[in-house]
Amino acid sequence: MTIETYLLYTVVSFFYIISPGPAVFLALANGISGRLKAVVLSSLGNILGLFLLSLVSMLGLGTLILTSSFLFLVVKVIGATYLIYLGIKQFKISKRPHTQSQTLKANTDRTDSSYCLEGFMLAATNPKPVLFFIAIFPQFLNIDDALLPQFLILTLTFMSISFFVLFLYGYLTKSVKPVFANQSNMRWFHRITGGLFIGMGIGLLQLKNTTH
Repeated sequence: MTIETYLLYTVVSFFYIISPGPAVFLALANGISGRLKAVVLSSLGNILGLFLLSLVSMLGLGTLILTSSFLFLVVKVIGATYLIYLGIKQFKISKRPHTQSQTLKANTDRTDSSYCLEGFMLAATNPKPVLFFIAIFPQFLNIDDALLPQFLILTLTFMSISFFVLFLYGYLTKSVKPVFANQSNMRWFHRITGGLFIGMGIGLLQLKNTTH
């Protein structure tokens, strides 16, 4: 793998990652209604999920999922169900009172592992990253060189960019947090976020297996 190939992969990965998706909206939600620590933990969980998907793809299981209509459907339904669950969760949060003390208490009631698991599940149940690692990722591998070092370099690069982007999205919400001190604004934020999660879940159900 040449430096030119690596740089091209980095650019492609960056633009793929920064496009709004479930992980981005989760980072925004955690950044506004949670602690910055929640953004970090959720982002860590997300990149661990990405590593799992990358490993699965390299082992050939990703190809099996994409070539099997049934397995692809199972993964798709699980991913869509989880997104819709997160959407409903946001709508439930929007109905709660949102004073600063109540929001802080609600967030401190959650364990650190719950944020990490939420990010992990969001990545691991989403077929779109599988499509990335199956359709795009292998094109940057040089089969004439050792594959393991290339796999580790490209995967860790993707994970690093993902973590940085998600953390940045979550961190930037701190600058607009005063806007959401208003209870009505906070409610609308959770409603919109919930609608986006549900919409992405429904959209995921429409995702076609392009190998058929």
